[in-house]
Amino acid sequence: MATHERGVWRLFPTQILINLAIAFLWMFLHDTWSTLSFFSGYMIGLIVLFALRKFFQRSFYFIKIIAIVKLFLVFIQELISSSILVIRQVTAPRLKIKPGVFTLETKLEGEWEVTLLALLLSLTPGSIVLQVAEDGKSYQVHAMDIPESRDVVIKAKDKFEKAIMEVTR
Repeated sequence: MATHERGVWRLFPTQILINLAIAFLWMFLHDTWSTLSFFSGYMIGLIVLFALRKFFQRSFYFIKIIAIVKLFLVFIQELISSSILVIRQVTAPRLKIKPGVFTLETKLEGEWEVTLLALLLSLTPGSIVLQVAEDGKSYQVHAMDIPESRDVVIKAKDKFEKAIMEVTR
């Protein structure tokens, strides 16, 4: 595992625990122990941690959480668009597909990033990652319809790479 991957995740528990401590302290200082009081304390904690982010060695954890949500939304978007493409191809009166295998290059580094991209590409309909190169810089991908599916997979790979790098770096 690359050092940038371990370092980011090591800091999160500290920031989350500080934020939760601020939220509970805020809730205990108010007479009402309610969800709204805890939530407002959590928001105060986010503001405090954001203001003190210069004192942490790594980035602000909530930005990474937003990046994770963004990666999930990108995956859902690609899942829906590729599902529509596969449905269109399968329900056509005549099946005119040309399945094949092609090589897909990546700029991701580290086992975690490479594996996540391979899984996300395999989960989108119409393609599956057959093999990852030893150096982790390329994939062998099987596509249901080479001319059309290949372009969709390449566009999806670019979106996934950008979102994965926001999460891990």
